[in-house]
Amino acid sequence: MTETGFYILYYLQEENHGYGIIQLVKEVTNEEIIISAGTMYGSLSKMEKDGLITVTKEENRRKFYLVTDLGKEILFIEIKRIERLYKNSIGVKAT
Repeated sequence: MTETGFYILYYLQEENHGYGIIQLVKEVTNEEIIISAGTMYGSLSKMEKDGLITVTKEENRRKFYLVTDLGKEILFIEIKRIERLYKNSIGVKAT
């Protein structure tokens, strides 16, 4: 899973829209990761088609999304993978 995909699923555990996720990611990463609008809306479209997220409502031309049960399962698997990578890297020196 891409970092962008991870953040989208993570921040759609609560209803949100694309621009809101862009702002959250920018804030929590201290602007190290800035998701472009094109990347965000392309990812949202693909995730919706794949059944990972669903549109909950539309307001003022903004679509709001929420992660589906399948999306939650995929997110959980990814979190476990990241935890395993972290655990396995403790004590390993980067060169």
